[in-house]
Amino acid sequence: MKNVLITGATGGIGSSILKLFYDNKYNICATGTNIDKLNEIEVNFKRKVKCIPCNFNDDLQIDSLVKQSIEYYGSTDILINNAGITRDNLFLRMKDEDWNDVINVNLTSNFKLTKQILKGMIKSRWGRIINISSDAAKIGNAGQVNYVASKSAIEGLTRTLANEVASRGITVNCVSPGFVDTEILETVDEKTLQNMVERIPLGRMGRIDEIASAVYFLSSEESAYITGQVLHVNGGLTM
Repeated sequence: MKNVLITGATGGIGSSILKLFYDNKYNICATGTNIDKLNEIEVNFKRKVKCIPCNFNDDLQIDSLVKQSIEYYGSTDILINNAGITRDNLFLRMKDEDWNDVINVNLTSNFKLTKQILKGMIKSRWGRIINISSDAAKIGNAGQVNYVASKSAIEGLTRTLANEVASRGITVNCVSPGFVDTEILETVDEKTLQNMVERIPLGRMGRIDEIASAVYFLSSEESAYITGQVLHVNGGLTM
């Protein structure tokens, strides 16, 4: 059975990804910053799940994550870079630290973690790397210049890395969700939500399990001839 490392495993999309891989009997390392939710995961998923706290702003914690994952199940076969944060504000009001935090967590930590995990994949000549982008990268959401920049860069990183490692049996792809029904939407007023739905040709928000299914497909043998792609899962929002 393959070993999978899931970052941002305590969020809505991350938890759905974890459940799908768990139900299919993968060995899982799950990471996040919410200790309480990580503890809940270990209680609810007793078999083949190792939870490892990690603050992706801290290089030493990234190193520790890789070390602990190797100790737990050896090398990682499937890496799902799902961790991400937002620090929204209009461009002229955005603080330097808000820019730096988002770029560090959403982009730089992705580079650092993937670089370490990739060594084992190259050695085994098989691997799947799935990065989670966002349709904000294509739309250019106002007030999210840091987030959009980080996700746009992730898509560029994905294409370039895919080109570099394809000959080693490793695929690298992105899943780009549109508007997804997560707990984040609980803070959005009803009128704004309705306006969002009206922009979607399928006429509804996406579900977290639909994002998880796309990630799962890109991790499978059935997707072996797909690499360097951005798969938009958005009900037609950006077609």
